[in-house]
Amino acid sequence: MKITTDDISGFNKKVKSSLEPEIDFMVNRLTAKGIAVDKIIAKIIDFQVAIPSWALGAGGTRFGRFSYGGEPASLEQKLDDIGLLHALTQSAGAVSLHIPWDIPTDVQAIQEIAASHGIVFDAMNSNTFQDQPDAKGSYRFGSLNSLDKAVRQQAVEHNKEVVRIGERLGSKSLTVWLADGANFPGQLNFQKALQNTEESLKEIYNAMPQDWKLFIEYKPYEPNFYSTTIQDWGTSFMLANACGSRAFTLVDLGHHLPNTNIEQIVATLMYKGKLGGFHFNDSKYGDDDVTVGSIKPYALFLIFNELVYGMQNNPQNPYPAWMIDASHNIKDPLEDLIQSLDAILIAYTQALLVDQDALRQAQEANDVVKCQEILQGAYRTDVRPLIYLARAKGGAAINPLQAYRDFKIRETLIKERGMKTKATGL
Repeated sequence: MKITTDDISGFNKKVKSSLEPEIDFMVNRLTAKGIAVDKIIAKIIDFQVAIPSWALGAGGTRFGRFSYGGEPASLEQKLDDIGLLHALTQSAGAVSLHIPWDIPTDVQAIQEIAASHGIVFDAMNSNTFQDQPDAKGSYRFGSLNSLDKAVRQQAVEHNKEVVRIGERLGSKSLTVWLADGANFPGQLNFQKALQNTEESLKEIYNAMPQDWKLFIEYKPYEPNFYSTTIQDWGTSFMLANACGSRAFTLVDLGHHLPNTNIEQIVATLMYKGKLGGFHFNDSKYGDDDVTVGSIKPYALFLIFNELVYGMQNNPQNPYPAWMIDASHNIKDPLEDLIQSLDAILIAYTQALLVDQDALRQAQEANDVVKCQEILQGAYRTDVRPLIYLARAKGGAAINPLQAYRDFKIRETLIKERGMKTKATGL
């Protein structure tokens, strides 16, 4: 199934008239405040978020997985689904592959399909948290941190192979997330585990092309519940520094203990030039991987406030790589991804409205009340009319979720693929 520009244009004509009063009111209101609306619209149009290849099927938990029909059964079909998302939103123009779940069998064909949808290949993701059928060694007791040198080397070689696949596709970065850790006290020598991990990451880093970046993810717990070898941003930061200038920390919003000040982590990493990328999701209890902005929208806004400030004031930090990392165990994942893209654009746009000069002056005057009013004033602004306008100008559906349902995309996918297809990944 493909959505044409004529489809989008026809849909927008039907819905735009009812939204024009909201759009005009917002544009006039912001213009009266001296805000350059055209610049904000341009930034919204340019903002792109990568879709992970593992998030297009029904997500699962350790207890069960509930399919809904029409799932993409191949990498080709996954790219087609991302193409549908991109056609509707014009903000999903990249894919992040997970290997070995989605190894291309015909690289040229995959490149052609991606190009036909206007999709580029973002960061590649390795997998050393599961044993593969043909593997000689087991990751049961660790991969890059393993005491078994042969297992460590197997994990290193897997990452090198992921890089080689990525090179052929045009990717320029590798994300490494480790499940390595311990479930019981005494199981690991913490220092030896960290040393092995650092040496392994250095070998991977040194094997990458010079124009590639290494993103090092962290997580405080799960699947190991006593310790995780790369448990926090400080450990990731330390390992990135040990590897070199092209190694960075990657922040997953769900990979923090409750009430962690993620926006401060963002600010610190950008100040040091070491924030490589973001995995967007939301959480109530832990690594819940639920829809972006569905639980803590104000926290998401505060994070974007630091991101916007950092992108404007920290030239030493590269432009971050953005990706959604969620598990859709009860929703149509395409609808969930549309909701997540919507939440990301809303938080980003709200952050663009923050008067940074006024905020700095209030901070310098120690006017705590004024600081809060400036931030909450931007957060409480309904910026959806700006996003409607940006989508209309950028060739997207003004309301992608409504368009998805009006076009009966899921019903069509079920007719094309059947009810029993199952996607690889979560």
